[in-house]
Parts: sequence; C-alpha cells; structure tokens
Amino acid sequence: MSEVETQLRGLFVRGLQGDAVAYRECLQQMARHLRAFLARRLFGWPDDVEDLVQECLLAMHNQRHTYQSDQPLTAWAHAIARYKLIDLLRAKSVREALHDPLDDEMELFADSATEASDARRDVQGLLAELPDRHRLPIVHVKLQGLSVAETAKLTGMSESAVKVGIHRGLKALAARMRKDAA
Repeated sequence: MSEVETQLRGLFVRGLQGDAVAYRECLQQMARHLRAFLARRLFGWPDDVEDLVQECLLAMHNQRHTYQSDQPLTAWAHAIARYKLIDLLRAKSVREALHDPLDDEMELFADSATEASDARRDVQGLLAELPDRHRLPIVHVKLQGLSVAETAKLTGMSESAVKVGIHRGLKALAARMRKDAA
C-alpha cells in the first residue's frame, strides 16, 4: 500500500469517527488527488475538472457510509470519479469532441481504454446475473439513456414495473458488490 493511500485512508477513517480536522485534511488531499486523476482524463476540457472534483467530493461525503475501511480509499474514490465522469460526458454530449480532428501526434492513453474495458466487462458480468425484469430496465434507462416510457414500450412492461425493476436491480447489484468486496 502506498504512503499516500495509507495517509488518506487514515485521515478518512479518523474523519468517519468524528475527527473534523482529519476529515477536512482528507478532503483537501483527496481534492488534489482527484484533480490530477481527472485532469489526465479530461485533457480537452480543463474547465470541467474543478466542477467534477467538487461533485466527487460531495458524492464521497454523501456515500461515506458505504466505504469499507479494509479496502483502498483511492480505489473507492476513483470509482466515484469514473461514474461522475461518465455523467459529465453524457451531459455534455460527446458530439462536441467529434468535431475536433485527431492529430497523428495525439497521445492516446491505453490505461483509460483498459479501465473502460474492465469496467464494461465488470458491469456486464454483474448485469448478467440479474433477471430480465431487473436487467432490461437498467440497461435501457441507465446505460442507454432511454426514458422510462420508452423502456416500458420496448420491453412490454408497465412504467411502474420499469421503475421498480431499476430500483430492485440496482439494490441487488449494490448488495452483490458489497458481498464481493467482503
């Protein structure tokens, strides 16, 4: 375990136990860490990095009860950052980037592609374990961006069944992930 990981994890755990000074220090250090992590991935949109860092810190604060102290803090923070990054890219509509020509000299980051591929494989594996009534609503609404009404029409389910399927499916996925992490 790296020195940075050990220090951040110690500060975060003390913060969870009520040490406000340690928690503040952890968030300040985590902000620097996330800023560097996200800047490598958003090299074309530097103005969005700071907004995304703040969203990540807020999500970490709101979801701090989900952190398992025997796991690396930075891995948990990176997972949150990746989800926030995906949300940002969906909101910005990546079409903006499609208008920029690719230069031959532009460096492509293999680790980003590898991380995305690993994440996609992990999500597909988890989703495959769900019954269709839970999996299909999640795939159509959360991953493909269809509305609840469009998903209901496509799957033949009622709109309320789609909403329930998403809720129960996400709950089952979270339980599975907690079980796997333990």
